[in-house]
Amino acid sequence: MLVLITYDVCVISEGGTRRLRRIAKTCLDYGMRVQNSVFECEVTPAQFVILKNELIDIFDPEEDSLRFYMLGKKGRQKVEHIGAKPVADPVNDALIL
Repeated sequence: MLVLITYDVCVISEGGTRRLRRIAKTCLDYGMRVQNSVFECEVTPAQFVILKNELIDIFDPEEDSLRFYMLGKKGRQKVEHIGAKPVADPVNDALIL
């Protein structure tokens, strides 16, 4: 299923910059950055539970916010991109390592 994850981390608070980097790194483990604090993640329901719990453990609920948009199995069909920086489709595009 396709999940869109957005976050806002208060970097002026103690540890904010570190939390910001850790959240981004965790999201990169599961998906692709499409904007500064926005990730598209193709995950199974089980992977989503793990990802969500990892992010909840990192963020500070008093200072930061996380948002999860579940777009479902056909989520890619619901996304329209216009403008610079087209994002590769990890399911349909070839990946060269």
